[in-house]
Amino acid sequence: MLIIKNGFVIDPANNIEKKADIIINEGRICAVSDDPALISRYEGKAACDVIDAAGCIAAPALVDVHVHFRDPGFTYKEDIESGAKAAAAGGFGSVVLMANTKPAADNEETIKYVLEKGKKTAVNVYTCAAVSKGLGGKELTDMDRLLAAGAVGFTDDGMPIMDEKLLTEAMKQSARLGVPISLHEENPDLIENNGINKGKASEYFKIGGSPREAEISMIERDLEIALDTNAILNIQHISTKEGVELVRRAKKRGGNIHAEATPHHFSLTQDDTIKYGTLAKMNPPLRDEQDRIAIIEGLKDGTIDIIATDHAPHSAAEKAKPVTQAPSGIIGLETALSLGIMNLVDTRALTMSGLIWKMSTAPAAMYRLNAGTLSVNASADVVIFDADEIRRPEKYASKSSNSPFTGKELKGKIKYTIVGGNIAYCSNFI
Repeated sequence: MLIIKNGFVIDPANNIEKKADIIINEGRICAVSDDPALISRYEGKAACDVIDAAGCIAAPALVDVHVHFRDPGFTYKEDIESGAKAAAAGGFGSVVLMANTKPAADNEETIKYVLEKGKKTAVNVYTCAAVSKGLGGKELTDMDRLLAAGAVGFTDDGMPIMDEKLLTEAMKQSARLGVPISLHEENPDLIENNGINKGKASEYFKIGGSPREAEISMIERDLEIALDTNAILNIQHISTKEGVELVRRAKKRGGNIHAEATPHHFSLTQDDTIKYGTLAKMNPPLRDEQDRIAIIEGLKDGTIDIIATDHAPHSAAEKAKPVTQAPSGIIGLETALSLGIMNLVDTRALTMSGLIWKMSTAPAAMYRLNAGTLSVNASADVVIFDADEIRRPEKYASKSSNSPFTGKELKGKIKYTIVGGNIAYCSNFI
């Protein structure tokens, strides 16, 4: 038995925002209460451990539905074990892996490999399966079999699906199965150099860049298909104001539409690409300040319901290459909550409860995971953090360190991540 005492508990799923204690027994939430008499009855038991969360917030452990752990195939960047440690260090109790591994997660063997390896970690590791075989966009995977093997959804993330007929069939199948299909929205035919916005940044680097139209055109097409097929569609890592508006309009028409924003897209602009070079190169690229503000407005009004990191580790040698050769992506698990606090809560775009909703409750609900809530009998997945403590990340639990936030002053420090009633991370042990 474990009791988390004296914390300020925030549980958006149950509209809880108060100083209270959390009682955990046999890996599940037993009670969330501010009744001293109830707590004292449990606290006196011999096998009861106590965590003092005074001055901290206790909330459902975070849930990231868009991460790359590079395993199998690229384990020099990250593997499932190191990725899980990075997740726990960032306050995440559950993560959903993308399918662009080598081999791709387009077969039962790879799905089972990932899930079995994930079970040996301290966090809940889930995975999506590929939409198309080999992420080639030409032939659908056997979606029924991959779902039966343990996948929780489908994506070819990293590879936009250009074949409209194939995508329509994929959405029909995912709708029948009742699971999300998540899409990377960039038309490669419009992109000369990916990862760098076509505009001020591309002019600085003297390259062609990636125009906003590459995202806008794909989002527009795929929203229409989703509304026609009733698919559970997740628009990944949205980066343009026009894309936000398209999602806003589509949601008003009904359907089951979701959209992600990454911390880097609501925190940075293409000016930071110029400043940090390849450390701020990602797909889709950082865009203008007006796009950053539009993403925040989308988070504020519910158009964008999920914050996901798109944790994308790369080696230092890869990121040291010229801007046209270096891979796109940054790590994000260990800085995400801080960026949410600083750029959304402190600016009053979201309440702290609203931030937890988008980083835990809503993503868990989209994938129907047993997470994102402190309801009685729910899995005891809890994050405890000091929202005001200043830190400067220098070392990461991730194998990689490709982030423009390294060494920067960040607000908010994870104290504990608890998963299934077990301590997955404790800052006192670092």
